[in-house]
Amino acid sequence: MRTAIVSDIHGNLEALQAVLRDIESQRCDRVVCLGDVVGYGPNPCECLDIVSTLDACVLGNHDYGALLDPEGFSFAAEQAIFWTRKQLECNTHPADAQRRLEYLARLPRTISEGNIMFVHGSVRNPLNEYVFPEDVFNRRKMEKLFSMIQGYSFQGHTHAPGVFSTNMQFARPDEIGYKTALPDDKAMVNVGSVGQPRDGDWRSCYLVLDFPQIEFRRVEYDIDTTVNKIFAIEELDNFLGERLREGR
Repeated sequence: MRTAIVSDIHGNLEALQAVLRDIESQRCDRVVCLGDVVGYGPNPCECLDIVSTLDACVLGNHDYGALLDPEGFSFAAEQAIFWTRKQLECNTHPADAQRRLEYLARLPRTISEGNIMFVHGSVRNPLNEYVFPEDVFNRRKMEKLFSMIQGYSFQGHTHAPGVFSTNMQFARPDEIGYKTALPDDKAMVNVGSVGQPRDGDWRSCYLVLDFPQIEFRRVEYDIDTTVNKIFAIEELDNFLGERLREGR
C-alpha cells in the first residue's frame, strides 16, 4: 500500500491543495495526516474540511490549542491560535462549527499499524515533544525514544524532514537523494511540513511510504497568495508570512 504522509499544514490552503495534486500523481492508496492542520495560517476552516476527508489523522498541538488552551506557544503562535479558534467557533455557520470542532475532538494522539506508528510529536509525548536533528547528540533521549518504538515512527512537529537511525545519525532528504529504504531495525522519520517548512526550503514537503521504500517530495505552491492573506489579517503577525518565503 502506497501511503502519502502529510503533516503541519497550519491553515495553508494553497500548499495543501498543491500537495494533494502531487499525491494524486503518485498513485497513492491513502493519505495520512500527522496533525497541526490549523494554526499560523489564514485558512483553518478550509484546511480542516479537506483533511477530514482524508483516510486518517492524528491530533497536533495546534489542533489541541484551538480546541482547549495553547501550551508553551510563542506570542505570535498564541495570537494566531486564538484567531483560529474564533474562525472555527464564530465566523462560520453553527453546524459547520460543531462539525469541525467535533472532528478535532475525536482525533487520536497516535495510530499504530503493526510495527509502524504515526504521531505528531514523538512516541513518548505524541502531542508536544520535539525531536530535532541535533538531538542525535543527546544519546540518552534518542535511546529512550528508540526503546519505545517497535519498528518505525513517522512524525512531524519540528517541520524539519529527515530520517533518524539507531546509530545516532540524522539524514536530510537531500543527503539521501530524497529516496531511501528504511533500515532493517528501527527508524524515526520526520515527514516535514506542508504549510510551513523550516529547513531552508520554502516548498511544501511530504513523504510517500511504499514499504520499505520512502520518498520525500517537495512541491511548489502559490506562496504569494498565502503570504498576502496573512498580511491582510491583523491578528496574524506579518512574521508568519515572511517566514514562509525563507523556509524557516
